[in-house]
Amino acid sequence: MPTTQPAFLYRHFHRIAWLAVALAACVIVFGAFVRLSNAGLSCPDWPTCYGKAAWPTHADQIVDHAATAIRPVDPSKAWREQFHRMIAGLLGVLVLSLALLATRRRPRGWVHVIGAAAAVAVAIPLYMRGAHVAASVLAVVGEALLLAGALRWSNVDLARASTLTLAVIIFQALLGMWTVTWLLKPIVVMGHLLGGLTTFSLLAWIAWRATGIPLVSGDAPRLRRLLWIGLALLAVQIALGGWTSANYAALACGTDFPKCAGAWWPAHDFREGFVLWRGIGVDYEGGILDNEARVAIQMAHRIMALLVFGHLMTVAVRLLRNPGLRGWGATLGLVLCAQVGLGIANVVLSLPLKVAVLHNAGATALLFLLVTLLARLRSPEA
Repeated sequence: MPTTQPAFLYRHFHRIAWLAVALAACVIVFGAFVRLSNAGLSCPDWPTCYGKAAWPTHADQIVDHAATAIRPVDPSKAWREQFHRMIAGLLGVLVLSLALLATRRRPRGWVHVIGAAAAVAVAIPLYMRGAHVAASVLAVVGEALLLAGALRWSNVDLARASTLTLAVIIFQALLGMWTVTWLLKPIVVMGHLLGGLTTFSLLAWIAWRATGIPLVSGDAPRLRRLLWIGLALLAVQIALGGWTSANYAALACGTDFPKCAGAWWPAHDFREGFVLWRGIGVDYEGGILDNEARVAIQMAHRIMALLVFGHLMTVAVRLLRNPGLRGWGATLGLVLCAQVGLGIANVVLSLPLKVAVLHNAGATALLFLLVTLLARLRSPEA
């Protein structure tokens, strides 16, 4: 298969990018496992776990650490949260490597990226020592440097995309910290999910562009428009799924489907269900909303699922009609149907952990397919 890999990229750049894509998918799926197994607050401090770089293996290892006042030690859950942080940290190293390689030929490109990363690195021990204001200032400085570089540089050598991805993953780390310190605040939990999937999407786009294997089609302009619409709709649906999970609304309708609590349009409270900010200091584990608010969230997720299914199935049919894209159309249709089936199974089987985690993996797979097609589709004249 012919490739158009940019000659000025580092020769192993695409391999590092694909490794980062695979690791990002693992981080997302394992993060879903952590959240859905109620282990999200099992390490009340950050980035350590009860003061340990790893995690306590026995409760009697932690006696007087301040985190024990927030939550008793549960080693069976603590390893999940801390291991998730570790693989997310490894992903951060890979993304930093990509940013350094992509900017190596830019004037002071390395200095720019390393300076931003150093500011964020210094902010972490400051945060651990309680100097939260100084740590926040350094984190903002690091993010501003990366965003300035992303705006200034072009994307011919993937410098802009790689630098932007590093900025996103740093903000993602901050969201991970706030998820713990703000006690599973729903808007932060949802943002953390969206941040992870945004990182994954950017990495997938970078990997395909670095690999340089286009899909040529005369219908590319129309397909790209449909794919962008599909990507926007899927992003909204993923956000609603994150909001459903963060507010513990997955079983608000009981195990009824397609009805909800025995009715097609049950009592609901959309106004209360979609209040995004409720202040800091409340422990949101288990949810705080009444059932009518949770029903509204669940119904919104179901209604949006119909819209997403209809549009993406239309895209799949269009791909099937294109001789060079039939495999992609069949794959998109199969993954889409599997994802809908997993969503229904979540309800009727009362949210089994394996099915719920697979539902998150299905959303990641759909996102990968859409980003792949957007990154590779080209018109013949291009």
